[in-house]
Amino acid sequence: MASLAPFLGGALALSGVAVAASRRRELLIRWCAWAVGVPLVAGAFWLGRPGAAAVAVAVGVIAVLEFGGLMRLGRVDRVVLAAAVTGVVLAAWLAPGQVFRVLAIGALAVAAVPLLAGDADDGQRRLGAGLLGLAWLSVTAALVPLGATGLALFVAVSVADIAAYFAGRRLGGPRLSPLSPAKRWSGTLAGAAAGIGALAALSVLSWPTAVAVAVGGPAGDLLESMIKRGAGAKDAGSWLPGSGGLLDRIDSLLIALAVLLVLS
Repeated sequence: MASLAPFLGGALALSGVAVAASRRRELLIRWCAWAVGVPLVAGAFWLGRPGAAAVAVAVGVIAVLEFGGLMRLGRVDRVVLAAAVTGVVLAAWLAPGQVFRVLAIGALAVAAVPLLAGDADDGQRRLGAGLLGLAWLSVTAALVPLGATGLALFVAVSVADIAAYFAGRRLGGPRLSPLSPAKRWSGTLAGAAAGIGALAALSVLSWPTAVAVAVGGPAGDLLESMIKRGAGAKDAGSWLPGSGGLLDRIDSLLIALAVLLVLS
């Protein structure tokens, strides 16, 4: 964490100068949200595994609520899914050897909700959505063992997202996927290079982290785009200033974490 602090502080300061020079209100709002959130999250990670677990639980529960809204899940479905994700995070902290068992229990609990309700009309959709949410959002538990590396990965995928956005608009070229027409291969490749550069600057560059940022990051963004398009929604939420919802900010991180876990 000590090596990350100067980088995070410097990045916030430089981005603040750039945002002020741009005089764009939406960028200023987003920067203010980052200026509040980054120190809080970094401080929690500084506390070690308990702090990382607290962040992962908070992020997981909020993400479940947003995901549940996109997938039109009822209150009981969301509560059970949030409890399952929380259980996986706590297992990663308190009983790492039991993570897969807790994940299996969570899957059974999620499946039991539509089954016990006898929902023949909408049960398959609820079951599929719940299991997808559990598989996707339980990855937040990886933040507990990864610690500062997980925070560095978040910084890298964020840098990659920003670089991909601006490079894609400037360079143009073939679209990355119909799921996200604004994204271009040129931007994706430029973003991957920028993200890998950020990993090197943070001293966490390895081939698994590089693949996680270059491949997992864009894949996570496309996964959320698919879910939002299916739901007919532009953003996962509207409460986070300048960013929509939390899922809109961590979609790349979640799949990047999953890729890193597989490769590690």
